Amino acid sequence: MACQRHSGILLHPTSLPGAHGSGDLGPAAYHFVDWLVAGGQTLWQVLPLGGSGPGNSPYMSPSAFAGNELLIDLDQLRDAGWLTDGELAPDPSFVETRVNYPLVRGYRMARLRWAAARFFATPGTVGRATASSAAQGDFANFCSGAQLWLDDYALFMALEKTYAGVDVWQQWPAPLAAREPQALRAAASELADECAFWKFCQWCFFSQWAALKGYANAHGVDFIGDMPIFVSPHSADVWAQRTLFDLDRAGWPRVVAGVPPDYFSASGQRWGNPLYDWPAHAAEGYRWWIERMRTTLVLCDVVRIDHFRGFESYWEIPADALTAIEGQWLAGPGAALFSALRKAADKSEGNSQGQSEKPFTIIAEDLGEITPEVAALREAVGLPGMRILQFAFDGYSDNPYLPHNFDVNTVVYTGTHDNDTTRGWWATLAAHEQANVRRYLDVDGEEIVWDLIAAASASVAIFCIVPMQDVLGLGSESRMNQPGLGEGSWEWRFQWTQVQPEHAGRLLELAHLHGRVSGSRSMQPPG
Repeated sequence: MACQRHSGILLHPTSLPGAHGSGDLGPAAYHFVDWLVAGGQTLWQVLPLGGSGPGNSPYMSPSAFAGNELLIDLDQLRDAGWLTDGELAPDPSFVETRVNYPLVRGYRMARLRWAAARFFATPGTVGRATASSAAQGDFANFCSGAQLWLDDYALFMALEKTYAGVDVWQQWPAPLAAREPQALRAAASELADECAFWKFCQWCFFSQWAALKGYANAHGVDFIGDMPIFVSPHSADVWAQRTLFDLDRAGWPRVVAGVPPDYFSASGQRWGNPLYDWPAHAAEGYRWWIERMRTTLVLCDVVRIDHFRGFESYWEIPADALTAIEGQWLAGPGAALFSALRKAADKSEGNSQGQSEKPFTIIAEDLGEITPEVAALREAVGLPGMRILQFAFDGYSDNPYLPHNFDVNTVVYTGTHDNDTTRGWWATLAAHEQANVRRYLDVDGEEIVWDLIAAASASVAIFCIVPMQDVLGLGSESRMNQPGLGEGSWEWRFQWTQVQPEHAGRLLELAHLHGRVSGSRSMQPPG
């Protein structure tokens, strides 16, 4: 990674304020960039930007490449003439503090369909606005540039709507499930308008995100994205790239992903994602992974790869097993995958010597039970790992999450999207555990959230990331996700009335004190 120390905030765009039921890529996102700048923060970390899947999880998207249509700012479509003010009246059932996904999805998708109909309307159609020639040309260029994944995604979503009563693509009519060329051509022709709608949505998303990213980068803020290691079984990727996954002849997963039994779960965790056929990926030079990384790096400046340990070895569970107990460890692709990603990055940068001048823009999520082999792989490929302060205070001085055990090539968090908020975490600690925290930090605990933020900022870790909930000092009711809970996660939103001037002020002071302001060598705050 680069030598410059940075700090930033973890906040998914759905958590932003906004009038249309959830956060999006509209004015609140730009205002958040301005707020980051005011607080001396140079990083904005988001969760996966794909569409949400079961339980509204962004880690179970219907595509590893497509963006989340619910993040499209509808006001920009109105400004283009494809929606009216009256059509954007908020649903009175919207709640400012939570995302009601079924309600938001119905509201937003209806308006996206209205906008698409006007975008594609034939010139001269009464009562319909049509897109300008420039917009039409931009749309055509986007479709051409994204053809590698966009055509399959659009047809997958069109077929999903056509067979709405069917849970998984394997249960579609056999010719479509098997992707017989004649059946695909017939479906693409019959569903051409529906496919065009999904392409329109993706064009809107990528265009709006590019504008937001350009604004953020111009103001010194980089995005950290999030790439799940596995993909959803019901996704365009598995349907369109069957040879890259360990499936049976009918397309069903033969084995699935998860983790074995451990201290936290006697039966382990059975995630259900299909596993990769790694020899098939190696045979094609990891092309799918390279394209996936390239698309992600169009959206973000740095990528956090989830469940890094799965690249060294992964837990394979028979698909018919009800729990993870019956699984086994198998070897992952190891350094070969990251070597391919590095070579592709060097080639795209025009460096014939294979030595990139840019830092390797990947963070390894190396949490959980990490073996020496996993640590050795991370070090061999030169990726920074993650350290979570909430995991640090078990009373043992050799705990790797204690700041004195960090090395520089580390990204430190007070907590992640899967953790309780720091305030909520503190409230659940036993008295002797709270005493360990106070002793280590040499604090009285009256401002424990900011005590942990300061400890993270002062550490040697190259990046310091704090969830927005911790900046605001919120409790357990505001946590983003609770693993294992099927409903109620991913819904939290904040409001600007919660954000006080001292929040940015304290972040700015810490950034200056700990050398996390770009180009700063002074411990003195500005002014």
